[in-house]
Amino acid sequence: NCVSSAVEALACLANQDYDVVITDLQMPGMSGLEFIREIEQRRHGAQVAMVTAHATVTSAVEAMRHGAFDYIEKPFDVEQLEHLVARALEHGRLLDKNPSDAASSGSSTIEMIGTSRAMQALRERIAQVAVTSETVLICGESGTGKELVARAIHAGSGRCDAPLVSLNCPVLSDHLMESELFGHERGAFTGADGPRTGRFELADGGTILLDEVTEIDLPLQAKLLRVLQERTFERVGSSKTQSIDVRVLATTNRQLRDEVSAGRFREDLYYRLNVLPLIVPPLRDRREDVPALIEHFLHRAATRLNKPACEVSDTATDLLVNYHWPGNIRELENIVTRACVLNTGAPIGPDELRPWLIDSDASDEPVSVGAT
Repeated sequence: NCVSSAVEALACLANQDYDVVITDLQMPGMSGLEFIREIEQRRHGAQVAMVTAHATVTSAVEAMRHGAFDYIEKPFDVEQLEHLVARALEHGRLLDKNPSDAASSGSSTIEMIGTSRAMQALRERIAQVAVTSETVLICGESGTGKELVARAIHAGSGRCDAPLVSLNCPVLSDHLMESELFGHERGAFTGADGPRTGRFELADGGTILLDEVTEIDLPLQAKLLRVLQERTFERVGSSKTQSIDVRVLATTNRQLRDEVSAGRFREDLYYRLNVLPLIVPPLRDRREDVPALIEHFLHRAATRLNKPACEVSDTATDLLVNYHWPGNIRELENIVTRACVLNTGAPIGPDELRPWLIDSDASDEPVSVGAT
């Protein structure tokens, strides 16, 4: 839907669920910040992105403090907007809103599904590291939920009321990466028509998440190391040194020791990041959690599709429990969602799911689901 004012947007939110809301900062009547503060108090699951030609640290941090996911500066192209929306959708899939808590406090509850020994150990470790301000390196395969772990750490920290600002490192070129991290001044390079606030500056007082940190180029790794050591940086095109108070969380799906040995990652940066390491287990190592995850994704799909929750037969559940899950939780969610969209009312059976599984006959020894 496209509406012309914040008041019209609030009416739409009252009658329909949305995945992403994109709002301008400067609008007649209710401003973008006022709009974000208003919808913060309402029960909704939308990720909010702010569009502005007047980006400042104050406005961006204020918007994120009241629930905005990110912001984008004018002028922008379609590709930039599509990337922002894609990240917002992915973020929304990782977070589970608790309606009662959100209604009373404007906060969100981050739900980590599973009672396996591996998940219990992970929760205990998250609780230990969250209360500190130390750097955390979150390791795990793609699709295991590393960003969800990072958000749980931030939510359990003393910085939870300040922004958690994330940067998806693989999607940016080296040139854009430096600007995104540290910001730039007007005229710093071709196309820099105005100053930009970097992610570290936006995260001042809060937390920054460097998602897939191994994708940062070696020369830029040296600048990142300085920030971790001295908590200072300069914008691109500026000689003014700025100080920041930021907690750093980083994720990687690679073996960083191997990256160091291959010369692709600085050893000194590795030790700076690896202060508090956390390993997120792959789904195949906690298969007893699969039935609970299936139920969780079934109800989530029902809410998104505005239809009753589908049923999954016992034999289909057994098939999913004994699958090796190369794509981990993200793959499971995609399969459950696909099955719900295509379901015609009968319980979902194994024959429907098997064609979607990669090398489905190559599963490990069967695991009983009775332990759940």
